[in-house]
Amino acid sequence: MTHDRYGNDVLGSTRPASAHHRAPRTSRPQAAEPGLVVEEVMTGWVGAVVRVEKSGGQHVVVLEDRRGKTRAFPLGPGFWVDGEPVELRAPAGPTAPAAPTRTASGSVAVSHARARVARGSRIWVEGKHDAELVEKVWGDDLRVEGVVVELLDGVDNLADALADFGPTRERRVGVLVDHLVPGSKERRIADAAMRTVPAGTVLVLGHPYVDVWQAVRPERIGLTAWPTIERGTEWKHGILRELGWPADEQADVARAWQRILRSVRSYADLEPSLLGRVEELIDFVTTG
Repeated sequence: MTHDRYGNDVLGSTRPASAHHRAPRTSRPQAAEPGLVVEEVMTGWVGAVVRVEKSGGQHVVVLEDRRGKTRAFPLGPGFWVDGEPVELRAPAGPTAPAAPTRTASGSVAVSHARARVARGSRIWVEGKHDAELVEKVWGDDLRVEGVVVELLDGVDNLADALADFGPTRERRVGVLVDHLVPGSKERRIADAAMRTVPAGTVLVLGHPYVDVWQAVRPERIGLTAWPTIERGTEWKHGILRELGWPADEQADVARAWQRILRSVRSYADLEPSLLGRVEELIDFVTTG
């Protein structure tokens, strides 16, 4: 059995397509300051500068990726910063390790990092609430990786959206779907859509919940468990009535979601069945 490193519970900068027709750009000098996010061209390794040190008779720069893994590369040309070629040089003074802070997703934070040029690959989520939750927890990671999260506006549109996008191995799509369980309508739609695209270009993953609200640990809003809502009752309105919150208008739903979203401080406030799936989708669209 293959080990699932994402758990069992069930958002490189893209070079312009015509870049090879242009005159080569000269690398500009760039001090390898701690926290600077760079890409090593030959390997595609992306990470933040941790330090510059001498190793094997030469100066190297140590880069740390979003998962905390480090790798050393010789100082000099062969790097990109913000989509431009640079020649990394040792800073004027001694470098100290960057402060070991963490993002809301639990990955190593990179300080003073600009958003990376967007990749051609995308992560699609079903609706606005899904997108806002992914942004709150994984937003820093997605900006470092150059990943854009887009709204699918319901899984019913998946096949048409994939046909319009035309995924390839260089432009992949990762899809996060609500209530993706065996025998569900969502599972049937996802399976049918996957048969229309080239292998290895699309990954559809999901959580078992009716709505992404349930991926927030119930303790964050004072519950021991999310209430069960009867069939035929609109789920969000039913939840609000069970909670004793206003539930008459769509504005009440919007306010309730913002209240729930504010209760999320980090990945620790989310269910593992969502955490592993989002991490897997990020890996899928940033690998290769």
